[in-house]
Amino acid sequence: MTNQAHQGDLEINPSPLLAFLNELHSQYKSVREGAVAKYIPELAKVNPDLFSICIVTVDGQVYKVGDWEQMFTIQSISKVFAYGLALEDHGLDYVLTRVGVEPTGDAFNAIILDEQSKRPYNPMVNAGAIATTSLIKGSGPTERLNRMLDMFQRYIGRDVFVDISVFTSERSTGHRNRAMAHLMLNFGMIDRNIEESLDLYFQQCAVMVNCQDLAVMAATLANRGINPITKERAVDKRYIKDILSVMYTCGMYNFAGEWAYKIGIPAKSGICGGIIAVVPNKMGIGVFSPLLDVRGNSVRGVKVCEELSQRLGLHLFDCSG
Repeated sequence: MTNQAHQGDLEINPSPLLAFLNELHSQYKSVREGAVAKYIPELAKVNPDLFSICIVTVDGQVYKVGDWEQMFTIQSISKVFAYGLALEDHGLDYVLTRVGVEPTGDAFNAIILDEQSKRPYNPMVNAGAIATTSLIKGSGPTERLNRMLDMFQRYIGRDVFVDISVFTSERSTGHRNRAMAHLMLNFGMIDRNIEESLDLYFQQCAVMVNCQDLAVMAATLANRGINPITKERAVDKRYIKDILSVMYTCGMYNFAGEWAYKIGIPAKSGICGGIIAVVPNKMGIGVFSPLLDVRGNSVRGVKVCEELSQRLGLHLFDCSG
């Protein structure tokens, strides 16, 4: 494990923020609550002791502690960025005809649609994410996948790839997601090319990242869509407010209300054990720890983000400072 602070490729002296991250890492690394995800066989193999925290500021400073180089699949965190690509491809008004933006108290993998509109409730649950991914443009599966990977590359700042073993594992066990897709097909929310869209969804979830990548992606959203390390634009700035709004209200599944109340910043979790959190115009936060609570959120990740919010005054509605 390493404890480092960098600005781009230039190493800088340790700071109070880095010392604070080390303190948090030491405080929570002994936490053994929760369990790794088991319903995707490949994810059940992960080391539960892995733990890292990373912060990237909008001016490109990087602070990281723990197992930040450890690669893992991005899983549901990918939903945030696929939603942004769908917005760029079709515009907000059209995307809203296929996917809503309402929070739901149901589990992330619930097979349920809005009774009136027949849309999935929001793009951060599985049904909504499948509908969102089905909107990504391309002349065929290869072009659509390449557009997806290019999008992730802009956010992260390097080439990315899909873990084939995880993709295959998700594809072979993803019957619940197929049921959602067929339900949405019945109501005209997705087209008939179900298997192609599901493959793309499983592939986006199997993109490999590390904790620093998560923080850079979050910092790109915090920086109005511009990667603070590469200075490349990753997403049209007009859609940042739409992405962050849905993250804030829906990104932590049926924990979203308590997250908004206690921590108060846009965030998204994944069953990989990752969490991204965005402090607009300031920083992006990435935490990785595979032990999950009953809602599918990283136990250590939630604790770290709550501590960061309280100690650094990050809550969007905190007026005490």
